[in-house]
Amino acid sequence: MKFLFSKKDTGKKGEDIACEYLKKLGWHIIERNYHYSRYAEIDIVAKEHDTLVFVEVKTRSTTNFGHPFEAVDKNKLQNIFKAALSYLEKTKEHYTGYRIDVISVLGIEQPKIEHLKDISLN
Repeated sequence: MKFLFSKKDTGKKGEDIACEYLKKLGWHIIERNYHYSRYAEIDIVAKEHDTLVFVEVKTRSTTNFGHPFEAVDKNKLQNIFKAALSYLEKTKEHYTGYRIDVISVLGIEQPKIEHLKDISLN
């Protein structure tokens, strides 16, 4: 039986899948859905060893409207960067490094996960 998910449900399910993926890698999930502004949210804040990682998750059930990575443009990355700076100011904790990663989740029932590390604004 095939279920139809709303866009919001698909996104949440994709974030759940991404969190499980990161936990299997040994990462510690610190926070989910950190809101900086109406336009900027960090899906997952996680710790990999001594590095704080801000993770954007893009989920699509199919590629009919493009690959999930295609939804992460320069404006989206700028908003994530601003939110990450806000998070760092708020927490005042020290980490060895910081970076932004993007995780693509394609499909819900048998998801294919792709992980791009250390995305830059260039």
